[in-house]
Amino acid sequence: MKLAVYRDGRVVVITPMGSYERLAERFVHEKSAWLFSKLNFFQEHPQQPTVRGTKQDYLKHKQAAVALLTQKVEHFSKAFGFQYRRISVKNQKTRWGSCSKKGSLNFNYRILFLSEEAQDYIVAHELCHLKEFNHSKKFWHYVSQISPNHKQIRRELKRSGLMFQ
Repeated sequence: MKLAVYRDGRVVVITPMGSYERLAERFVHEKSAWLFSKLNFFQEHPQQPTVRGTKQDYLKHKQAAVALLTQKVEHFSKAFGFQYRRISVKNQKTRWGSCSKKGSLNFNYRILFLSEEAQDYIVAHELCHLKEFNHSKKFWHYVSQISPNHKQIRRELKRSGLMFQ
């Protein structure tokens, strides 16, 4: 099941075919704290920029995202000795970035609309996977070298509803 809250106040529940309405109601009830926190956030921050994620939005912002991310990845790679293969910018629905075992870095173009501190955290997170391909203590140690406030940034992304994972 999936629960989505939109900036305009709409709440959508997506259920598997053949699900009972009672099951969906229980799911919404279990997620009610999260649901109300998102509705409150959108009420308190109506001016937050909204990017719908359409193909046109992606094409409009892709080059700016490529330029920003290339600059940040190059900067951190030189400063911390990372070796990567390539950078791609995509219109991902569920994540800010990813890193392949072959060293390819993928980023969501919507990173453009985050604070610089959040951008740096996401780039650092993916680059650190080049050294440690997991989320171990060692991995988070590497992340903290580049983004000392990573825990706070993750909390802010989650609280704002912008954290995909």
